[in-house]
Amino acid sequence: MSVGWQDLGRVEDFPSGEGRVFEVRGREIVVVNSDGRFFAIDNRCTHDGEELASGPVEGDQIICPRHGARFCLKTGAALTPPAHEPVKAYEVRVAEGRVTLRGGA
Repeated sequence: MSVGWQDLGRVEDFPSGEGRVFEVRGREIVVVNSDGRFFAIDNRCTHDGEELASGPVEGDQIICPRHGARFCLKTGAALTPPAHEPVKAYEVRVAEGRVTLRGGA
């Protein structure tokens, strides 16, 4: 089954270094603008379920605000303990000034 692109909003609605949360197909996904590069991952830390959206962004990493686990925004990989399991990463693109997300299932 082919999964299309979902429009999430204008590029200017995504401040650099901040995450915005969307519910897509029953999943909570955080979309992050890191210096003009857009990433999307599941919004829950695999260590304890803390939401990631309010965590600081450093380059292509987001840091869990509860215990400091780092996740790669590109791949979803858990980079530091206490998290060991990755989060799911999603494809994001910018077209005609709009941020879109592929899938979400």
